[in-house]
Amino acid sequence: MKKLLLLIDIHNDYFRPGQSNSSGDQKELILKFVLTNDDGYTAPGLAALIEVAGRLGQVIVVAPINAQSGVGHQVSMQTPLRVERSTQPNHYMVHGAPADCTRLALKEIASDADWVLSGINQGANLGSDVYQSGTVAAAREAAILGKKAIAVSQYIAPEWLVDWDAAVRYLSSVLPIVINAPLARGNFWNINLPSPITADSPIKWQYCPLDKNPHKYRFRKDGDLYYYQGVIHDRPRAARSDVDICFSGNVSITRVEI
Repeated sequence: MKKLLLLIDIHNDYFRPGQSNSSGDQKELILKFVLTNDDGYTAPGLAALIEVAGRLGQVIVVAPINAQSGVGHQVSMQTPLRVERSTQPNHYMVHGAPADCTRLALKEIASDADWVLSGINQGANLGSDVYQSGTVAAAREAAILGKKAIAVSQYIAPEWLVDWDAAVRYLSSVLPIVINAPLARGNFWNINLPSPITADSPIKWQYCPLDKNPHKYRFRKDGDLYYYQGVIHDRPRAARSDVDICFSGNVSITRVEI
C-alpha cells in the first residue's frame, strides 16, 4: 500500500512528537488510518476509501467479510469473532459487524491508529439514519474508545448510479479539511456526499447539524406480514440540516456526539 509523507505547518495539532525535517519549520507526518465499512470487504465504496486514505497515510483495513448494512451498533460478546487475512497486506476480514471491526482494530490490530474511517457507504446516512447505520456505528465505536473517526456515505439520487471516481474526487477534497478541523473527545464526523456528482461537478461543502425529522413511511399489511414502504428522497427536512444540505447538492459535514 502506498504511503505518503505529509508536510504540514508546525501549528497543526496532528503532528507526531519528535518528527521534524531539515527546514525546522515543518514536520513530517504519516497518519495511520483504520478503514472499515458495513457493505463488506469487497464493496466498491471501501475500495474508493482506500484510494483516498492511501494518499494521506498508512491504511489498515479491518472490514466485515459480508455486507452488514442496517445492523446499527450491534457487537458480538457471546460468540468469538473469526478473522481472515486477505492477500493484501494489512487487510483483515471479520465475521462480524462494523462496530466489531472497530473494536478489534483498536484493541488488537492497530491500537496506535490516528483515525478510524468508515465507508464509503452506498447510500446516505443522514439525520436519524445514524442510529441504524452500521457505517456510522463503526465511527461511533471509535469515538467511544477515544479515537477520532469519520463516517462517509454517498447519497444516491433517483435514477442515478454511484460514480465512484467522482466520489473519490469529492472525498479527496473534503477529507483533509475535516481531518484538520477541531474535534472534541467523544465526537465524530459524519460526511455525506451529494448526488448526482460527476468528474466536473463543483465541490461545495458545509458544516451542518443532524436533521431531527422522522422518515416519511408506512407499512402495507398483507395477511400477517407488514411491508415497510417509504422513499428516502421524500423525507421531510429542516432548512440547513444535513438532509437539506446534501439533497441540495453539497457535501454535508456533521459533528456527532456519542
